[in-house]
Amino acid sequence: MATQNKEDTKDNQRIVVQYDGPYRVYGDIPLVNKEQIVSEYGEPLTWKKGESIKTRGTYELCRCGNSSTKPFCDGSHFEIDFNGTESADTNVTAERQVVYTGTTGIVIKRDYSLCTQSGFCGNRFKEIEQLVLETEDTNVRSLVIAMIERCPSGSLVYSIQADEADIEPDLPQQIAVTTEVTSDGLIAAPLWVTGSIPIERADGKPFENRNRVTLCRCGKSKIKPLCDGAHRADH
Repeated sequence: MATQNKEDTKDNQRIVVQYDGPYRVYGDIPLVNKEQIVSEYGEPLTWKKGESIKTRGTYELCRCGNSSTKPFCDGSHFEIDFNGTESADTNVTAERQVVYTGTTGIVIKRDYSLCTQSGFCGNRFKEIEQLVLETEDTNVRSLVIAMIERCPSGSLVYSIQADEADIEPDLPQQIAVTTEVTSDGLIAAPLWVTGSIPIERADGKPFENRNRVTLCRCGKSKIKPLCDGAHRADH
């Protein structure tokens, strides 16, 4: 499951997607559990870090969703003839972003192709598309910023001025094995990669280096290796 070699250093931290196989993680990247926290109405509020998962050096994480040793790979992708074809766009997110209009004191951008529908961008009263029209109110603006910073995929970002760099939350370099709360209870959710860890496709093509990335671990996403929310289909 784990090996120790010259690639297991922080200078070589990266995730490499294996052809029709797992994610191979180099550089001894910390692996933790994180659970979604919701309100009494089921509204996603924040994330709670759980126990760290013991790893050593290079390790492989399941991508097909059938491993008996999750989150680690046990070779099940061979048995089920897993099709891990990658179709996620590798161009920079700035080319796909939509800028919300009507905002005051904040510039909000969204790349819909990255969305995992994790639910942090709304509450039982309003979605972020409605809230952006009320950001002249500093309380609303603060709420919108909190929603954006808790978006695991980085689909939503913001800046204060149009000509300024995006403001990103200060997140650790780690991989989180996430779980979400549904009416059926806790369900397995994507791998949440934070801290601008490089990710490389099986064909060697790199993805844009981003602070927040959600990787599919159920094997059902239509935008592999990224998560599209398909893990919720049966819940």
